[in-house]
Amino acid sequence: QVQLVESGGGSVQAGGSLRLSCAASGYRNFMGWFRQAPGKEREGVAAIFIGNGATYYDDSVKGRFTISLDNAKKTVNLQMNSLKAEDTAVYYCAASGLQYGLATPSRLLSRRDYNFWGQGTQVTVSS
Repeated sequence: QVQLVESGGGSVQAGGSLRLSCAASGYRNFMGWFRQAPGKEREGVAAIFIGNGATYYDDSVKGRFTISLDNAKKTVNLQMNSLKAEDTAVYYCAASGLQYGLATPSRLLSRRDYNFWGQGTQVTVSS
């Protein structure tokens, strides 16, 4: 079992920044961040491979969001810059045991291979 607890959500104006943190009781091969806006499907935002730090991003956040690991603190972080109103959502941390050789960007940004989820943290961006 992996327990994940997100923090760092809040309200910010468009163009601002937030940093989300996910405290993990343990890592799996891939750690990811997802988000779900009201009335929409949960979508992948970013993922990172524990082995070599390779990162994967949805096109909508490339260049604005950065996923990283802090091994000392056992956290997975998501730095979000240049926030837009459309980034408003509940953000979830997740863990996947998917083998590296089976990983593709589209698969890593899909819910199907993630077994463990946090409770979510709300991010609201006002325009």
